[in-house]
Amino acid sequence: MIEHRSNLTRLTRRVALLGSTGSIGTQALDVLARFPDRFDVASLSAHQDWESLADQALTYSPQRVCLSDPQGDVSSLRSRLDGTSIEVLSGVSGMQSLAGDPSTNTVLLAVVGSAGLPLALTAVKAGKVLALANKESLVAAGAILMKCAAESSASVVPVDSEHSAILQSLRSGNVREVRRLILTASGGPFRTTPIVDLEDVTPDQALAHPTWSMGKRISIDSATMMNKALEIVEACELFSIGQDQVQVVIHPQSIVHSLVEFCDGSLVGQMGHPDMRIPIQFALTYPDRLESPAPSFDLTVSPELTFEEPDTERFPALELGYRAAREGGTLPAVMNAADEVAVDQFLQGKIPFPAIVNTVRQVMDAHKIKTNPEIEDVLSADLWAREEALRCR
Repeated sequence: MIEHRSNLTRLTRRVALLGSTGSIGTQALDVLARFPDRFDVASLSAHQDWESLADQALTYSPQRVCLSDPQGDVSSLRSRLDGTSIEVLSGVSGMQSLAGDPSTNTVLLAVVGSAGLPLALTAVKAGKVLALANKESLVAAGAILMKCAAESSASVVPVDSEHSAILQSLRSGNVREVRRLILTASGGPFRTTPIVDLEDVTPDQALAHPTWSMGKRISIDSATMMNKALEIVEACELFSIGQDQVQVVIHPQSIVHSLVEFCDGSLVGQMGHPDMRIPIQFALTYPDRLESPAPSFDLTVSPELTFEEPDTERFPALELGYRAAREGGTLPAVMNAADEVAVDQFLQGKIPFPAIVNTVRQVMDAHKIKTNPEIEDVLSADLWAREEALRCR
């Protein structure tokens, strides 16, 4: 279960922002820039986009930056930052150095995919506040990550809008009083598309999310609802709750970001505009709240709020999420890794849209689950799943 360290409540938070050039990273910088007395941007990182990273470094003056791609143009980054005191790191070792830097107390992890897992482990082992936008870390190795956090007194605070909403709603009670967690989903761009037409969906159509502006993988995962499958596992790990207490409902307006039903029948949820800066800021300031430039939500002009059961024929990914949470072990890591590969294959035009979830199912069916895995077992399962997914057709 999530804990927080109250001694950081009023201190300046020195933030390592890993994945600063992506959608979450750029919005996080907007948040950090609004509170210069509360936050110090200690370090930034990107995978390949050295030009954007250089621009950010010259604007925010971090002590260190890192380009994680071993083939990245580090020399151009160094040349661009010549004359500054900014240290330039590179590769996996550079990213690990930023994640565990003893001079920082907060890591916002916005790296995409399972590459974020080693960084998340490094951060929690070092006792950091981990503002986690990399759900894959919790999906692949949630039990390991949360155990390490408990041992080091680290905090793991979700950035996902759904899990942020649950964390906020739980202030009205505690996990022992929870009847169910309700994860809301927009239904993505194909909520009403005839199922027979999904075979011809293009990447551009799948990337056109109706309410959120997000990165490529999460946009495709929203279209298949694999993102919700991952979030089922994430919720179980973050809040120490069984998968039978997690429900998914379709909420096309994306105004109610998730809810908690308590044992007395009370239903507590969090509402607001679909603006990721709100959960990003809450994760960075948790357990406090600070003023935000987000506009007030006007109930009198808001759209009608509707909720519906998900169509499991249209969204078969949901069953895979419940299965991964129920069977556990290395299966969630396999689900995530197979999805990463399948999404990439779809974006390259190598497989049709419905084959994304079909690939994940085939890989999960073929996997021999290792129960109570160590981190080496998780990484091995991840690698196996990627290779297996590439063989699926």
